[in-house]
Amino acid sequence: MSAASGTLPAAPVIAIDGPSASGKGTVAAAVAARLRWAVLDSGALYRVVGLVATRRGIDLADGEALATLVGELDIAFANGAVRVNDKDESAAIRAPAVAAPASRVGAVPAVREALLVVQRRFRRPPGLVADGRDMGTVVFADAELKVFLTASAEARALRRQKQLGRASAQDFNGLLAAMRRRDERDRDRSVAPLTAAPDAVVIDSTTMPAAAVVDQVLTLAGRKGLRGAASAPATRARRTPARASSC
Repeated sequence: MSAASGTLPAAPVIAIDGPSASGKGTVAAAVAARLRWAVLDSGALYRVVGLVATRRGIDLADGEALATLVGELDIAFANGAVRVNDKDESAAIRAPAVAAPASRVGAVPAVREALLVVQRRFRRPPGLVADGRDMGTVVFADAELKVFLTASAEARALRRQKQLGRASAQDFNGLLAAMRRRDERDRDRSVAPLTAAPDAVVIDSTTMPAAAVVDQVLTLAGRKGLRGAASAPATRARRTPARASSC
């Protein structure tokens, strides 16, 4: 974001939205790598806020305190790692215990407003692939390409089960129930509910391998005239807009 004008830079965006475990993060990272664009994992931002707030004992319903916390965080994505104030927190934010705090802070309007500014700072040439739940409807409503990636709750629960290395039917049933509760919270929240943008291309990945989804998104991007770049920058969101440059 330009510190002087407060306007978004002229850089194309591919917005990929969808429910939990739909594969949007995997697809976004692969598409960004193929295009050599920057990538934004917006879910990681909420996980960072939830993690750090929990560590500091901040009330997860205190919008003012959480918004202040967002302003203290320097978050960067590079080579698959998530760094927070120059510390690698990649593993910590993916811990199962962080999911609930991340979901709770994500429902706080003040947090979403504060992170809206942070997310838009990631938009810079040559382009950005952003994944989340409201990328195409709120954060980058002017994105050149919008994709809504979905899958059945059962397929998504199975993916999460494999990701966590759990094998029992009891684990699967618990994950499925949790997935459905999360879907309901995301759809019904008052601020930026989970929904496909009117101009989004909906892709059902229930029976599709991730590579096939990536190829389909790249085909759609090609039809929009979106091309790759010479090199892939790391992306960073700074506390001060004037310092929000690629590292």
